[in-house]
Amino acid sequence: MPKKTLEGNIRIDGTTVCWQYDNEVMTIEPWGESSFRVRSSRYTGHAYPNWALTEECTHSADIKELDGKVIITNGKIVAILTKSGQLTFENSNGDILLKEYWRTRQDLNEFCSALNLFAREMKPHLGGDYSLTTRFESDADEKLFGMGQYQQPHFNLKGCTLELAHRNSQASVPFMLSSKGYGFLWNNPAIGYATFGKNITEWRAASTKAMDYWITAGDTPSEIMESYSNVTGKTPMMPEFGLGLWQSKLRYATQNELLTVAREYHRRKLPLDVIVIDFFHWPIQGSWKLDPRFWPDPKAMVDELSQMGINLMISIWPTVDLYSPNYDEMLKNGYLVQCERGMRITIEGMGACGFYDATHPDAQKFLWSEAKKNYYDYGIKLFWLDEAEPEYGVYDFDNYRYHIGSNMQVGNIYPTLYTKGFYDGLKQEGQDDIVTLVRCAWAGSQKYAALVWSGDIDSSFESMRNQLSIGLSMGIAGIPWWTTDIGGFHGGNPDDENFRECIIRWFQWGAFCPVFRLHGDRSPSGMPEELKDFEGVLGSGANNEVWSYGDTAYEIFKKYIFLREKIRPIVREAMEQAHTKGSPVMRPLFYNYPADKKAWEVYTEYCLGDDLLVAPILYEGQRNRDVYLPAGNNWICINSNNVYQGGETHTVDAPLDTIPVFARADSKHVGLFQE
Repeated sequence: MPKKTLEGNIRIDGTTVCWQYDNEVMTIEPWGESSFRVRSSRYTGHAYPNWALTEECTHSADIKELDGKVIITNGKIVAILTKSGQLTFENSNGDILLKEYWRTRQDLNEFCSALNLFAREMKPHLGGDYSLTTRFESDADEKLFGMGQYQQPHFNLKGCTLELAHRNSQASVPFMLSSKGYGFLWNNPAIGYATFGKNITEWRAASTKAMDYWITAGDTPSEIMESYSNVTGKTPMMPEFGLGLWQSKLRYATQNELLTVAREYHRRKLPLDVIVIDFFHWPIQGSWKLDPRFWPDPKAMVDELSQMGINLMISIWPTVDLYSPNYDEMLKNGYLVQCERGMRITIEGMGACGFYDATHPDAQKFLWSEAKKNYYDYGIKLFWLDEAEPEYGVYDFDNYRYHIGSNMQVGNIYPTLYTKGFYDGLKQEGQDDIVTLVRCAWAGSQKYAALVWSGDIDSSFESMRNQLSIGLSMGIAGIPWWTTDIGGFHGGNPDDENFRECIIRWFQWGAFCPVFRLHGDRSPSGMPEELKDFEGVLGSGANNEVWSYGDTAYEIFKKYIFLREKIRPIVREAMEQAHTKGSPVMRPLFYNYPADKKAWEVYTEYCLGDDLLVAPILYEGQRNRDVYLPAGNNWICINSNNVYQGGETHTVDAPLDTIPVFARADSKHVGLFQE
């Protein structure tokens, strides 16, 4: 389509519509099926980074003028632009999906207001760029989901304000799905806030050069999620070893301690897919290698684990001690996060450290070269990328600067690029079965094999309830690989009967999570005998193996380890759908049953893939619970084989050894539970 100038200040360039007034230039461009990308800047000719929108996609649209407006149609979404610059998005039925919030004296057909509020407000910083607020009208009855992980029980985010920033146990993934039939990505990694009020929706960036968002429409949540994954990237296929049990604790401090645990799993004939070497296995932070005093023969260790069918994962921290042998070289080459004021110590714990700058391409290569030499070449192919927010000692976001810009403008992309550095390195080595366990993510992290866990959380039923909401939110935000520390991270005494109940219930639920992973800092902390003669060495925490919690818990744990093995085909199928369609592995009921109005209201149950409905026990002392079973199917309880009618709420028993789980009666997998 040739360039064309319309009445007023609108022009068409191919399939892109451009609106300009004073020093603001806004473009609306088709970006994938039934989707638009909208960008606005006060810098003429601003070069927009792709940020999360990295995948190639088709661009097409039908553009026409009608009654002084420009109407752009791309499949199931329609953008309507007035000559005054207001944008409205509708579906193909003419229903409003999202509309910019304007309250001005200009004639916009609806409001003539003395408030003088504009939808796109960029306020300049003295001598710098802009703060940005983007405003939309709010539908009080709308339900909103996704946005990553926030330590709260609220799955429906309507009425919430969320910090667009990463912290330990908080990951801002700014994609949300609406019950009105659209998805919205805030394609801006700046620190800010999102407010989903009854009266207004606002997206804010504290410092930025431009506005950039993407919107899509679809008839079902699955259609919306597939469109989103098409433009941000799909997760790889989960390797087979990711489907079973992962064993971890605060840390295994020595080669002998780790192998003793692995051998005991093998002796008991308990399936174990992954065991983990956690932090402070190194001589000093920023050396990225095993301390030979405690890990004398890594190759022999990896070989023995492999013979038992166990994969080894190792922790990487992006921290670099001032006395690390790599510190001076990294400082010289600009591979460290900078500080705007004060000393370049961004975290203190077992040493004064700075952080590696994951946004620097050469820094990525440097860190991978160290990891390859000191881990991968011994046969260690799984990496746990901890501290990925990164976890600053003080979250003064304005004090840090990266290779690609200030933390205030680009900080939220750090975990994505941290993961990308290892993904690229493993790919270069010919590795296909890639999984990187990471504590934080941003939009697009999924395409770099990011398995996100929910951080250092409390060991309590209340925390467990939050994690259920978080797991569902992460899936809707486009991060299908998700896990949590079974039993929580902070505390929990294996000899405490109350905690034993909590971890039993958490373990049962964990068997039906995307990744089944036991981890935590149990108390009281322990110190292996072989470490007691060494000063300044971190302890290894109390025992956290399945036999550490008494005979009753052990028998229940064993039951669910083997049940997880039984449902591997179901988990594998859900992982395939995540890979090919961008579907969550654990899904809110409305994802599978969007026509069921009740399914949009139930948030303490979920579907694992297409076939299972899981209803975790979330309260201490609870021995039964109400379960809503979606309409359109009969459901079979996998514990009793009783058949239940869909479209109804049923009260089901849940003794200590039982989590309520139901299989769709017409599922091809029903036979797994009738053997």
